[in-house]
Amino acid sequence: MAQKIIAAALAIFIGGWMATDSVHCIIRGKYIGPEKPGPWSAIFNLLGIDPFKIAPLFVLMGFLWIAGLALMLFSPPAIAEKAWRFCLAVALASLWYLPIGTVISISYVLLLVLCKSSLLN
Repeated sequence: MAQKIIAAALAIFIGGWMATDSVHCIIRGKYIGPEKPGPWSAIFNLLGIDPFKIAPLFVLMGFLWIAGLALMLFSPPAIAEKAWRFCLAVALASLWYLPIGTVISISYVLLLVLCKSSLLN
């Protein structure tokens, strides 16, 4: 049960933050906090992508974190197993979200891998 609570806390925190921060950016033209986005934005700047233009991607990522968690925890076993893989993919796809998102993604991946049977039962 503790693993499910930790998984829920991690996914809701990072998914909720990504969605909230990105909606703020869509409405106000900047992310919450300083004028310059966090260290993650350097990755997009190197690729020639304006970090402020990808806010809709963040909304989607936030939704995927929370939806995947809900499917994994509240679905029948056959669907929960697929949702577990989906959650793993979303966490891996979020590793670039330096620094906090990276730490949470790594923690979530470890939790998913090490506690798979507890999370799916």
